[in-house]
Amino acid sequence: MQTELNPAGQDSLALPVREVATDAPWNWLAAGWRDLWRAPHVSLVCGIAFSLISFAITYGLFAIGASALVLPLAAGFMLVGPLLAVGLYEVSRRLEAGEPVRLVPTLLAWRRAPTQLALMGVVLMLFLLAWVRVATLIFAIFFGLGTTPAPAELVTLVAFTPDGLVFLAVGTLVGAILAGIVFMLSVVAIPLILERDTFVLAAIATSMAATLRNPAPMLLWGFLISLFTAAGIVTAYLGMVIFFPVIGHATWHAYRAIVATEE
Repeated sequence: MQTELNPAGQDSLALPVREVATDAPWNWLAAGWRDLWRAPHVSLVCGIAFSLISFAITYGLFAIGASALVLPLAAGFMLVGPLLAVGLYEVSRRLEAGEPVRLVPTLLAWRRAPTQLALMGVVLMLFLLAWVRVATLIFAIFFGLGTTPAPAELVTLVAFTPDGLVFLAVGTLVGAILAGIVFMLSVVAIPLILERDTFVLAAIATSMAATLRNPAPMLLWGFLISLFTAAGIVTAYLGMVIFFPVIGHATWHAYRAIVATEE
């Protein structure tokens, strides 16, 4: 159940936001699932494309001997995922407005707010680069700066040795902190920019306000995104064919539930 708008938002950079029920993320997921099958010809294409690109990047890293970057970049999806799903937000926006859903306009959705989306992309890419740098440093601290082990040896080293388990714990903690910050800054920012061409700082402030006003629902929503992302990765990205569009569509419905409608 939604409650009144945040009155403080009227006097701040953030737009007014609503308070939602703790279990609201389940409703967003259900709405995202419905949107997927209302426009499967576009949503599934986005999911397939994302899965193929992710697999190709992973294969390329193994091929050039940079397997140590596979885990950081896979985890980095949490940091740049909101921007990659712009086309899916556009699909949900069009379905909501009763507009036709076609592939080409969906892929060109960024043209609705190119400057602000580009600025938001820069913010997210800076976080991704910082995460890769930090993850590389953590790996070097635990395993040295020598040649990266072969994939099978790397799995054994990380998953079945004491140093590897501590490395996983430290890396997961640091990654979770960065992902939490990015989640707070972007959870509704990009759909807001897409629909209203809102200045990027106002969009970020609105995301922060939405998170602070709804800590329990946002904690659940972040956990569900992490769970589906992990499931998609461990299935060699096959799960992302479904999970990526469902999360993208659901994020649009999260934005619509939390951010006040324009008057």
